Amino acid sequence: MGQQKKAQLLTVTAAVYVTDNTLRITFSNGEERLLDFTPLMQQGICRKLQDKNYFKSFTLDPFTIDWNNEIGFASEYLYEQSVRL
Repeated sequence: MGQQKKAQLLTVTAAVYVTDNTLRITFSNGEERLLDFTPLMQQGICRKLQDKNYFKSFTLDPFTIDWNNEIGFASEYLYEQSVRL
C-alpha cells in the first residue's frame, strides 16, 4: 500500500483592503481572491465590521484574518465565499 498524500492546510498568506467592504486575499495555494464581507456583517459580533476603521484594522494570524482577537473566519470559509481574480 502506498502512502496517501496529506492534504495541505489552506491558510491566508496576505490580505489587502480594496474598497468598501472588500479585501483581496492571497491563500497558501497561491490563489488571489476577492471577498465582499457585506453579507457577513449583518449579524452578531460581525456587525462591528460595518465600522470602516475597524474593518481596515485587520491583522493576519498564522492561519487567517483576525480583527482584534474578536472576529475571525476559517480560511476555508473565506476561500469558499470569495471569487477568484
